[in-house]
Amino acid sequence: MKATQRKTKTVLAGLAVSAFALTAAAFPASAQESSDPIKLTLHDWTGQLITTQLMGEVLQKAGYNVEYVQADYLAQFAGLETGDLHVAMEMWETTGREAMDAATATGKVENFGPTGMKAKEEWWYPIYMKEKCPGLPNWEALKTEECAEAFSTAETAPKGRYLGGPVTWGGFDDERVEALDLPFEVIHAGTDAALFAELESAYQREAPVLLWVYAPHWAPAKYEGEWVEFPEYTADCYNDPAWGSNPDMAYDCGKPFGEIWKVGWAGVKDKWPGAYEAIKAFTIDNDEMGAMITDVDLDGESIDDVVDSWMADNEDRWKGWIGQ
Repeated sequence: MKATQRKTKTVLAGLAVSAFALTAAAFPASAQESSDPIKLTLHDWTGQLITTQLMGEVLQKAGYNVEYVQADYLAQFAGLETGDLHVAMEMWETTGREAMDAATATGKVENFGPTGMKAKEEWWYPIYMKEKCPGLPNWEALKTEECAEAFSTAETAPKGRYLGGPVTWGGFDDERVEALDLPFEVIHAGTDAALFAELESAYQREAPVLLWVYAPHWAPAKYEGEWVEFPEYTADCYNDPAWGSNPDMAYDCGKPFGEIWKVGWAGVKDKWPGAYEAIKAFTIDNDEMGAMITDVDLDGESIDDVVDSWMADNEDRWKGWIGQ
């Protein structure tokens, strides 16, 4: 799940009558739809910023007024339910399913379908730590004093240290540690950038590190390592304490794997029906996204430039999303 500072492009303040006339022929619905801004939420990881700006650029090409709004990953659902926010381009099955299901159950939020990307978020360690913690990737190896010591730091000893993502990402890591009785302390990184800066530093020194790594992302490709294999997720694991090895607590399993969804205010389809169809049509895969994240996070390109390049290289594709 991810913070990268960026400058958002200047968004359109409104649509002039001439702009409607120019776009009406190519995208007839736009002339009859609202000129109010479609508010797309921005979160704190590079991939989501790219996905959102891609969608925003496509909608602007179709003549829509677009506004980007910074929002909390899980708390955003309050705004999506009221219609104060309109579209969230990435809701990860791994961490956001419960919040998404609760919101869609109200009838005020709609699942706009998969993005095409597949999500994985789990505890990860560099391969050099495997010698120091025999039994990995099996999660039960982490229960031993030997492994706890191997992953410990001065601030956590004798417990091991697990570096989780920012608390706003969810993920239930604190609950997982307690439910599985792991001798570890969860330390939450303040930002996505801090999370992977610590991985970079530790990896270069072959220092102990166990942390939250997600895909699509560049880290699993750049660094040699493995994800911890926890008991396989089921819905009962999260909802029924009696499930699993701990009969008294939920979350005694790993995180779910699966889709990255597009979600939004249920009123989008009536207020901006053409935009609604475009958002549903949007799709991109892990390889494409991983390459763009690499361009930004490792090669220093701006999100604006990466998005512009993708738009230029995929014109026929995104024009199909808006019916051109």
